[in-house]
Amino acid sequence: MCRWLAYTGAPVLIEQALYTPAHSLIDQSLHARLGAETTNGDGFGLGWYDAEGPPGVFHSIEPAWNDQNLRELAAHIRSHMFFAHVRAAIGSAVQQTNCHPFRHGPWLFMHNGFIDGLDAIRRDLVLAVDESLYPAMKGQTDTEILFYLSLTLGLEDNPREAVARAIGLVEDCGSRKGVKYPFQGTIATANGDQVWAFRYSTEGRSRSLYVSRDVHTLRELYPQRAILRDISDDARLIVSEPIGDLPGAWDEVPESSCGVAGRGFAQLEPFAPRLPVRVVAVPG
Repeated sequence: MCRWLAYTGAPVLIEQALYTPAHSLIDQSLHARLGAETTNGDGFGLGWYDAEGPPGVFHSIEPAWNDQNLRELAAHIRSHMFFAHVRAAIGSAVQQTNCHPFRHGPWLFMHNGFIDGLDAIRRDLVLAVDESLYPAMKGQTDTEILFYLSLTLGLEDNPREAVARAIGLVEDCGSRKGVKYPFQGTIATANGDQVWAFRYSTEGRSRSLYVSRDVHTLRELYPQRAILRDISDDARLIVSEPIGDLPGAWDEVPESSCGVAGRGFAQLEPFAPRLPVRVVAVPG
């Protein structure tokens, strides 16, 4: 599959998260330990928020470990909230329009996993996307479809509910086509103020996801680590697999959960899909 990272807190140089720690995300692009594939070299993407309005994005089909432009940007961009994603493609082309994170207005969205049986239900899912949003869809991935379904179903008003209804629609369409386990994955979405992270699969065996422990606890565990003195009290990292070399620094996100973090707030709740209020008519 893929590996991803989301950060929220006081502004930091992006390279501090992508390159500096042991087993960093860049290292995971070549040597993942917990992913379905060891190598995630089918492109990457970076999305970040600053004072200029909508988030910036940078996509490339180069392997992340080999892209000097990424290293250059990461050494000069300071952000209070950013996403990074390294891709292992399944079923869609290696091209920039298929690289995560996806962006629409102030929203970023990325995913590690897949919609099973997509060929059989793609048409039903795409037809459920709001007509005004459809022209913005440029790629081929199941993730982009899921993003625009979430926008259609109210992402801007209630991200948790919108993603629940989008996955609920995927599962309903899949089950009608005889797909046993339609959805698998972890998802992150953000609007510049908060990050929402989801871990869910129809089968109940989701891709790995971890969140850093609160900074006060980490400072007590590792009082000599300078980086823990430099980051803000509300800093959080959410990752596909742990980075760094600090035992006890990470908590595994429970199965079927949704977490939200940002602006000094963090919360974790149970998560379950729901059918949209307006269910798309699917041929029997």
